[in-house]
Amino acid sequence: MDATALTFTSLVCALLVAGLIVRTVLLSRQIRHVARHRSSVPAAFAQTISTEAHHKAADYTLAKARFAQLETAVEAALLLGWTLLGGLNALNQALLALMGGGLWQQLALIGAFVLIGGLLTLPLAWWSTFRIEERFGFNKMSLGLWLGDLLKNALVGALIGLPIVALVLWLMGAAGPTWWLWAWGVWMGFNLLLLVLYPTLIAPLFNKFEPLQDESLKARVNALMQRCGFAAKGLFVMDGSKRSAHANAYFTGFGAAKRVVFFDTLLQQLSPPEIDAVLAHELGHYKRRHIVQRVVLMFALSLVGFALLGWLSNQIWFYTGLGVTPALDAPNHAVALLLFMLVVPLLTYFLSPLMAQLSRRHEFEADAYAVAHTDGRDLASALLKLYKDNASTLTPDPVYARFYYSHPPASERLARLQTATA
Repeated sequence: MDATALTFTSLVCALLVAGLIVRTVLLSRQIRHVARHRSSVPAAFAQTISTEAHHKAADYTLAKARFAQLETAVEAALLLGWTLLGGLNALNQALLALMGGGLWQQLALIGAFVLIGGLLTLPLAWWSTFRIEERFGFNKMSLGLWLGDLLKNALVGALIGLPIVALVLWLMGAAGPTWWLWAWGVWMGFNLLLLVLYPTLIAPLFNKFEPLQDESLKARVNALMQRCGFAAKGLFVMDGSKRSAHANAYFTGFGAAKRVVFFDTLLQQLSPPEIDAVLAHELGHYKRRHIVQRVVLMFALSLVGFALLGWLSNQIWFYTGLGVTPALDAPNHAVALLLFMLVVPLLTYFLSPLMAQLSRRHEFEADAYAVAHTDGRDLASALLKLYKDNASTLTPDPVYARFYYSHPPASERLARLQTATA
């Protein structure tokens, strides 16, 4: 290993250790803070949240935080196993010996990597669903449904993902030094196409979507959307209770394919005025152009990522510094893609606070939009019910929340709503 490769290895190790330290410190803070405030409901919520519900939310948060500590350790071990300990190199060499070089070998390498990675993390996914979610009453899936979902995800991922990966790999070998720009264009086109196809072709493979039957609620929702100047292709109810007791509502699709989707659990938990307020919040994201902003940000970040990959894929030290011996008589494009996917999250992790802050700002803006078009008290009431029913802690550690939370903590969000309503 030359000096440049050794320096790169040291940088990757430093980022890995720094990330582990930050994650461990933040999770420890969250666990201590939530446990310390478990005994009593915060004064601002004393009249609306019972002690039993507060205890459940604290225990659920603690269980997830402790599980996240385990996940962090497993992810670090897998990263080291794939890279510096030679796992990816061994897999690549075995497939080269079996299949020779070429596009099919590269696709096989990516497919095998995804399959092995999925199998190694399968116990964690099972524990999360059938131990943590089940313990707190959220999981509604049988083992058969869970396994069926895994199989469907794998098949859909293969049918959609492999052709796109094959096209990117072909571009890496055929489009010259600017292949990354063409690949970026393909990737962005694929993501925009998914926004259109997902609501009508993919989502129905996993859930039933039936038109909203409640005529009075439909009239309220249509009146709200008309006031807000919003058009959707339909109002649908999703059988979310088939898998989870968690509740939600969302818009999906793009352009003329937009549709409003309510979880059946949401309709069971909220009153019509509260549903109006929640929907107005989601409308706020569209009206404040948050969706467009996020798509543009995704475009920009992915362009930087593809440009960086284009440069790194031509550097020998990028491979050797991560425990891979690049082939001299076969393409290394798949190896470059996989190594990039493995190590880039070490860097982007430290951007988490910036992305979380942007998301929280968008949530406040969407709340303000909802207050302007519905009764803010209904939104506050709906949020309280959702915090309670989803067992969201009312007392997160402030530093942890600033780093990770995409939505403002309950105390901040409801205080803003009370001020805006007043």
